[in-house]
Amino acid sequence: MSAQTVDHVSLLPLYAAAGTAVLVLLADLLVARRGAVFGTLATGGLATVAAAIITGSRAGTFCAPTGDACSWVPSPLAATAAVVFAALTVGVLALSIPALRLGTAPAGEYCFLLAASMTGGVAVGYAGDLITLIVGLETLTLPLYLLVGLRRFAPGEKPMTSAASASVTFFLISVISTAIALLGAALNYAATGALHFDRLINGSGPTAPVAEAGVALLVVGLAFKVAAVPLHAWAPPTYEGSPLPIAAYLSTASKLGGVLALAAIVVRLDAATLTAFLALLTMTVGNLVALRQTRMVRLLAWSSIAQAGYILAPLSLGADGVQAAAVYAVFFVILEFIAFGVIAALRPAGATGGDILYYRGAARRSPWLGAALVLSLAGLAGLPPGLAGLFAKITIVDALIEGGETWLAVVVVLNAVVALAYYVRVAALLYATPTVPGIPVVDPTLLEAATHPRFPVTRPLAAALITAAAAAVVLGFAPQLLFNALS
Repeated sequence: MSAQTVDHVSLLPLYAAAGTAVLVLLADLLVARRGAVFGTLATGGLATVAAAIITGSRAGTFCAPTGDACSWVPSPLAATAAVVFAALTVGVLALSIPALRLGTAPAGEYCFLLAASMTGGVAVGYAGDLITLIVGLETLTLPLYLLVGLRRFAPGEKPMTSAASASVTFFLISVISTAIALLGAALNYAATGALHFDRLINGSGPTAPVAEAGVALLVVGLAFKVAAVPLHAWAPPTYEGSPLPIAAYLSTASKLGGVLALAAIVVRLDAATLTAFLALLTMTVGNLVALRQTRMVRLLAWSSIAQAGYILAPLSLGADGVQAAAVYAVFFVILEFIAFGVIAALRPAGATGGDILYYRGAARRSPWLGAALVLSLAGLAGLPPGLAGLFAKITIVDALIEGGETWLAVVVVLNAVVALAYYVRVAALLYATPTVPGIPVVDPTLLEAATHPRFPVTRPLAAALITAAAAAVVLGFAPQLLFNALS
């Protein structure tokens, strides 16, 4: 048996991400200055982006002696995922700085946990076997339990969901889903003897039922990460009880990790019927419940559940739908982060998302932020001028029709029409006449909004980043460029 060799260049993205976590911890211990901690995390995120681009599509490492199966597999999709995870981490840091300066959470622990979660996301993207995949997912998720619970609310604020309750809800359901996924992986391994993705096969012979049960349990367990039905109920209360930047990270990075994990499984194992059923339930339940929401973060949470259904739909095609799902996932992440970022910029530092009525007339007071939010909502709905979201949805529908799943394409279109109701409602409210002082209001914060000439935009740098990102995703050809890059 030949000795296993390690290509350290291929591991550069992981080294950069993990090194960032260590350096952030040391900066907090030795320098004890928030600026040094923030700078270390931002620099480490940029270094992770550079490392992912440099490694490109090198050969895998931690390979079996035969060389036909590796535990660490660089690819264009893995590099894209690493870049997105690192960019999201830096973006969340930018949104968090004003609140951290007010002492809403300890800066050192906050940034260390963010860097640790980024490390897990990078590992998920490059994973080449089930063990690396699940360890990466847990490394991505575990720091988030603590980040959700670190929240200290703004003075006098009475949130609907406490940080402790949100953290415990997230933790308990995550533990259950992880146990389900591990049981599925164990059953599949017992039936087929395979852990590396390149060796995963559908069961045959007497062990076929065991392998099929393992695949089903694995898919259901991993579906938790994208908040798919039936493991979806954790998302709205967890997002509501989290700091707004962490809610943005949960809605984007955590969901992207789940999409990558599911894609790695469905490409190689037959789970078409189950995945299509999950997609149908997820998009339908998400959109119908979102229609009744009156809190902004909860509306976005249910919207993100529906969006997860759109991502799952092409994954039901197996390998033929992975590229369409990946393209849609990347642009969903961008648009969702813009939406959460604008909300964080419009609210006081450390506050919750508030009632939807709080945003009445927001675009009149903060035109650029209002335009960015409208653009992100239009992209999520698949309407102009959010052309990136429009063409990303078309990519999904086209892939489903070409794959023979016309019925599912029709369901996607019908759900997209239903979603217009709440996306258009919020967008129209942004340009409605602001509330007049003296008229009874539903949310006390409405009076605050009405009596201020402008919304309390305390994140000028974040607002600039949001506007720049919004302008970039207007380019309608961007989804096709990314689709070609991943081909």
